[in-house]
Amino acid sequence: MEVESLSGLKTIAVACGVWHTAAVVEVIVTQSSSSISSGKLFTWGDGDKHRLGHGDKEPRLKPTCVASLIDYDFYRIACGHSLTVGLTTSGQVLSMGNTVYGQLGNPRSDGKLPCLVEDIMSEHVVQVACGSYHVAVLTNKSEVYTWGKGANGRLGHGDIEDRKIPTLVEALRDRAVRHIACGSNFTAAICQHKWVSGSEQSQCASCRQPFGFTRKRHNCHNCGLVHCNACTSRKALRAALAPNPAKPYRVCDSCFTKLNSAAYSSTINQNKRKEAVPRHSGESNPDTKSAKAIVPSNLDMIRSLDSKAAKQGKKTDALSFLRNPQMTSLLQLRDIALSGGIDLNKSVPRAVRTSAVRSLNSSRAVSPFSRKPSPPRSTTPVPTTHGLSIAKTAADSLAKTNEMLNQEVERLRAQVDNLRHRCELQELELQKSAKKVQEAMTLVSEESAKSKAAKEVIKSLTGQVILIVLVLLYLLSYTDAVANGILVLVWFCQLS
Repeated sequence: MEVESLSGLKTIAVACGVWHTAAVVEVIVTQSSSSISSGKLFTWGDGDKHRLGHGDKEPRLKPTCVASLIDYDFYRIACGHSLTVGLTTSGQVLSMGNTVYGQLGNPRSDGKLPCLVEDIMSEHVVQVACGSYHVAVLTNKSEVYTWGKGANGRLGHGDIEDRKIPTLVEALRDRAVRHIACGSNFTAAICQHKWVSGSEQSQCASCRQPFGFTRKRHNCHNCGLVHCNACTSRKALRAALAPNPAKPYRVCDSCFTKLNSAAYSSTINQNKRKEAVPRHSGESNPDTKSAKAIVPSNLDMIRSLDSKAAKQGKKTDALSFLRNPQMTSLLQLRDIALSGGIDLNKSVPRAVRTSAVRSLNSSRAVSPFSRKPSPPRSTTPVPTTHGLSIAKTAADSLAKTNEMLNQEVERLRAQVDNLRHRCELQELELQKSAKKVQEAMTLVSEESAKSKAAKEVIKSLTGQVILIVLVLLYLLSYTDAVANGILVLVWFCQLS
C-alpha cells in the first residue's frame, strides 16, 4: 500500500526497524532565488527510545520530517532495533535512538535528539549498515568502522566487548572492501579478491620470515597473499583465484586445510543426501522386480536350450518358443526399455508385461527346465495391439536413425569430395611451382655459363693488354737510347 503523505515525492532510500520506518525523500529547497534538490529524513512508527529523532517518545502515524536535521542532505539510511542512522552526501553519519550499548557512536549524546558521530568526521563514509544494536560504516578508503554491542563478535575486533565510538576493523585493513551489510547479530563485508603484489611485502604472510635468494615469493591461489615456497608447498582443488578450479594449484597451508575440510564436508553432505532419499513405499514393487527379471532369465533359458539342441542335433519345443511372435515383441520391448529408459511402474507398460508373462507361462508349461510354478495370471485386460505399436515405434525410430545416418554419410562424402578437389588443386599448384623452379634452375645454369665465358675473355684480354704495355715500354726505352746516341754524335762533331 502506498504511503499517501509521500505520494508524488521521490524517495531516495528507505529502511525499517522492528517498530519504526525511516525514509530519505527528495525535497526541493529554495536558496537565494535558486531551487536545489535535497534529501530530507522522514520517520514514523513507534517513538520509544527516541528512535524517530523528534525529541520525544510519541509515536508518529504518518511520515514526519526530522526538524533538527533539516540542514543536512541525506542519501542513505539504516535502522536497527531502537536505532536510526543516516548518511549525508558529504560523508557524515548522524544517529538517534537508544544508547544502552553505545550504538550511537557518540558517548556524550543522550539519544533524545540526533547526534553527529564525531570520531569519523575526518573520514568520508560511503556506506552505512545497522544490526539490532550495532553499526558498521565503510569509508572511501575501503576501511570498515564498527561500534555498538560486541556480543558474539559481531563488531569484528576479535572480542565481545562493546564499542561506544567507531573503531577500525583491523582484520579488514587492505582487503579492498566494496560492500558491507549487517544482520541482527552479525556483520558481513564483500571484498575485492585480487593478488597481493610481491613488491609490497618483504616477508612471508605465514611464517613472517623475510624473502631472500633461497626463500622465494609465491602467491596463494586462494587468499592471494604472498608466501614463501615452504609455506605454499601443497596444492589444492577449487582455489578461488585458480584459472581452472578442476586442477590443483599452489596454496598456503591454512588455505589448504580450509579447502580440504570444505571438500570433505561437501562429500559427506552429498552422501547423506543420497542416503536420505525417501522411497515411495516401504517395500519394492514386485511387478518391477518380476519385469526386470523376466527377460534376462528367459534369455538364459533360450541360450541353454539352443546349445542343447545344437549338441543333440535336434530341435526342441523351446526353439518354437523362440520363433513365437510374442517373444519377438518381448525382445523388442526389452531393447526399447533398456535403451529408452521406460519407467516399468507406469500403467501402460504393465499391461505389456502381463502379456509377456502370459506368453512365458504358456512356454514354461512345456519347458523341462522350469522348476517354479507359474505365477497367477493377471485379470487386467491385455491390449493385443500394444506390442505392434511398440514395434512400430521402434521401427520408426530405427528409420529416423537410419535417415540421420544417411544424411551424415552424405555430408561426410561431400566433405571428402571437397577435400579431394582441394588436394587436386594443391597438387596442380605444386606441379606449377616445381616447373617454375626447374625453369629458374635452367636460367641460373645458363647465366652461370655465360658468366664463366665472360671471365675467360676478360682474362685473355687482360694478358694481351699487359703484353702490349711491355712492348710499348721496350720501344720507348730503345727510342730514348738512339736519341741519346745522336745527341752525343752531334756534340762530338761540334767539338772537332
